[in-house]
Amino acid sequence: MTFNSEEIIQEVRAEFEHVMDFVTGEQARTAKADSIERGLFKMLLRLGAKLLQLFFVVRSQDCSRQPVQSKSGQELPYHRDSVRVYFSIFNKVLIERPYFYKQGVGAQIPLDAELGLGEDSYSDLLQEITEYLAIYHVYGGKNADFLERLFGFSLSTRALQQNIAEDAESVEAYYAQKSPPGPESEAEILVIQADGKGVPMVLVEDEVAETPVRLGKGQKHGHKKEAVATAIYTITAVPRTPIEVIASFFKENQPNQRPTKDAKPQNKHIWATLDGKDVALSRLNQQVTVREGAHILHRVALCDGCEALQSRILLQFQGFTLILDFVHANEYLWDAANSLLGETSEQRLEWVKRRTLQILSGRTVQVIAELRRMAKNKKTKVTQRKQLHKTANYFERNLPYMDYPTYLSNGYPIASGVIEGVCRHFVKDRFELSGMRWLQTGAENVLRLRAAAENDDWDAYFAYHREQRQLRLYGQSASSLQPIEAQVIHSQPVHLQPLASHSHSKHCQLPLAV
Repeated sequence: MTFNSEEIIQEVRAEFEHVMDFVTGEQARTAKADSIERGLFKMLLRLGAKLLQLFFVVRSQDCSRQPVQSKSGQELPYHRDSVRVYFSIFNKVLIERPYFYKQGVGAQIPLDAELGLGEDSYSDLLQEITEYLAIYHVYGGKNADFLERLFGFSLSTRALQQNIAEDAESVEAYYAQKSPPGPESEAEILVIQADGKGVPMVLVEDEVAETPVRLGKGQKHGHKKEAVATAIYTITAVPRTPIEVIASFFKENQPNQRPTKDAKPQNKHIWATLDGKDVALSRLNQQVTVREGAHILHRVALCDGCEALQSRILLQFQGFTLILDFVHANEYLWDAANSLLGETSEQRLEWVKRRTLQILSGRTVQVIAELRRMAKNKKTKVTQRKQLHKTANYFERNLPYMDYPTYLSNGYPIASGVIEGVCRHFVKDRFELSGMRWLQTGAENVLRLRAAAENDDWDAYFAYHREQRQLRLYGQSASSLQPIEAQVIHSQPVHLQPLASHSHSKHCQLPLAV
């Protein structure tokens, strides 16, 4: 198969004339905007495919067929032109390039290196688009329908999974080499948070054999594995009083109350893994190390009452003040109020608010004693007594991490809303869609790419990934020149000569290079 650049140029010019006629011809003068836009998009896709084919033909023609040297220094003669398939956003095109080979020595295709091609047949742009959709939506179904409607084709689930696996492999290496935020963009409190969220997993063969045909009450198909989510950021100290926190938390409008400052996390970085708490916290510790500096004046660790997390944080982050998430503590008060007063009682709010204020004011011991007294009351029901003791035990165990008066006066955050959002949005919203089950490897790949997207590192990561691929496959760095898309965007627009009439359009020359 041999492509002729002159023939393709003529086809491109004919196609361009067809596009011009479509938007300026007689039918266009009465057409609706929607029909023109839809038709124009499809025509531009076809034109893009021809132009991309032309680009590859020109590059192949310019490529020397003189012998090349192998990595070992031996000469490889030109053997033949070899064709590879290239799936782009414009659909499939073919790349014909010189193939150099010598028996016993090996083969080499220099043009593949010059073009920065990967090992598979998919363009980087196509992979990025399809993978970005896949990390937020189900692989198949409507996702595939969308690609079909937009581009006229879609990738199989297997191909998409393979592409995601390949493109996710360098995410951890990317973050290991990424420079930390500059001190000028940071705040004085370094905050870390951690929590777990279950991910539904595919049953292994032994588990499938043990699963009953009909489940009993409370039983569920499959099982979950904990994804440990972590977050790190800095934040400005905002001293508050317990009264101010109560007013904000319960959405009260107090007269003559000064407005609370709105402190936002700076340079937030999130992550999640199914490899366990130790792996997740070890990585978080590495992030802490690179974020340290003279600008950090305070260090805070926030999590719920999970003892397994608390013990590990105390061990690995010894310079941090461990704080029990205030919202979790408040939820235990609500559980006690619901048990005592009933979930429809109007007295619950005041009951919870009063004891919340006590906790924020450093009187948690008194709250614990009160809950114990209520549990001893002869009129207290067994279920109520059980809940009261549960809440009291929770507070008692977490007393070392509930010094809220000190935290508030220092301006520390006391709620783990960041990590709760990570568990909900970063993990749950993608991994707990209806009927979904995961293999750990596939879930980890999606988590890595979601991290790159959620941390606003998508473009930077893929640039790094392409560079590493170029080094691995061809032993050379990618071009240091400005990316071609940036050159086009920032270049001067091409001005076409106005057409006096459509019959003169043959004089309009299509620019072949920008």
